[in-house]
Amino acid sequence: MRCIFSQSYNPYFNLAAEEYLLKEYSGNVFMLWISHPAVIVGKHQNTLAEINLRYILEKKIIVARRLSGGGTVYHDEGNINFTFIASGQSGKLIDFRRYTEPVIDFLKRNGINACLGEKNEILANGLKISGNAEHIYKNRVLHHGTLLFSTDLECLHRSLAVVPGRYESKAVKSNPTDVTNVAGFMPATVSVNEFSTWLMNYIINQYSGEINYFSTEEVKKIELLSSERYSSWDWIYGYSPDYRFANTFIWDGYNVYAELACKKGIITTLDIKFAANDDFSGILTEVLTGCRHYYADMLHAIKKCSLSGIYSNESLHGLVLNLI
Repeated sequence: MRCIFSQSYNPYFNLAAEEYLLKEYSGNVFMLWISHPAVIVGKHQNTLAEINLRYILEKKIIVARRLSGGGTVYHDEGNINFTFIASGQSGKLIDFRRYTEPVIDFLKRNGINACLGEKNEILANGLKISGNAEHIYKNRVLHHGTLLFSTDLECLHRSLAVVPGRYESKAVKSNPTDVTNVAGFMPATVSVNEFSTWLMNYIINQYSGEINYFSTEEVKKIELLSSERYSSWDWIYGYSPDYRFANTFIWDGYNVYAELACKKGIITTLDIKFAANDDFSGILTEVLTGCRHYYADMLHAIKKCSLSGIYSNESLHGLVLNLI
């Protein structure tokens, strides 16, 4: 088994590396990687419906989409991501127990009472410490999971804290679960890097693996895939299933109702009403219809219209946030 400890903290690079190893490499792989703060949505989710945009913009948290399905997860430097990629027989590739079992065994050997939950998550004393997902490509399977070691749990919760009921679509929705960190179960102070090294060594011994790094040529291919797909708006936001959004809010003293529909992330229809001021409705409908349902694009569009000469940037910022 090829065992890789990714040297990159860029989630786009590491998600692209998983796809590269799944589709262009033929052997079995185990990869460990750690990410800068990021929220990673599942392949079939509506990104904006899964994230707390205000908080994510404030904290400059990365937003990404992965190749597998399932719910949204949070990564930071206290979370270890593990990836298994293997070939197998068609119809028998999906096997969560097979790929979580070695991680669970490793945890148990380190004094952690871990087990596999009903939703293919790994639990410790009844609390979730790892979410897992799989994706099939031809005769190969990608299994990846998180392992919360010393993650900032407040940041995790706030990044994923959304107001229910604003989005309507056929997208897969996340199911929030109580989580905890592995470090809290450890008898002594251990760093996330030490713990990830222990996990890597355990997998190497169990599978007669060899530690390995990406070649220069592989890095080039992965970086290209990262740039063209994983860091692109089309993949992160535009890939979301068609949806409708509705919100009622107060802006600059006006009671406002807004409803919009999006296809591939583009606003196709907008119905917005400002109590006692119908002029604003026409202005915003004109500039936002056909615009990407994306904070930066919407703010730019509104700043170009007549409202920018009346309201401050801060006020327009607040208006846009209420439309997402």
